[in-house]
Amino acid sequence: MLLIDGCSGGLTPARAALWAGVAAVLLLVLWPVRVTAGPGWLAVRGLLRTRRVRTDALAGAWRVGNVSAALVLKDVYGGRVELAPEILLTNPLVWHLVDAGARRSRERGTLRTGGALLDRIGRLIDAQAGMILRTSGLR
Repeated sequence: MLLIDGCSGGLTPARAALWAGVAAVLLLVLWPVRVTAGPGWLAVRGLLRTRRVRTDALAGAWRVGNVSAALVLKDVYGGRVELAPEILLTNPLVWHLVDAGARRSRERGTLRTGGALLDRIGRLIDAQAGMILRTSGLR
């Protein structure tokens, strides 16, 4: 838009600053999060910082929001991550690591809230995988 405005002859320093501001806001809003996981941990990296949670020491899991729901995971050490449940649906290997950690949390007794929510996500992922296998003729 800056280039179009400049070619039309209407670009002023104030308008250039406005377009730069719009670009910065779009960058902040549209920057994708990067989710990585390993045995016992999950990390969500945004534009400015990385948040980590110990999945083998989860204290709770919550669903926040109605329209664009987010899954919030919190561990007993104060770590907290927020991610879209679709990330887990589209990445079954990440879900497997989160689920294995959540099972360890249940065994240790640290997971007090959100066990049913994690079970629902697991059933949804299993149903989706089963549908893919049936559709491809592998099951």
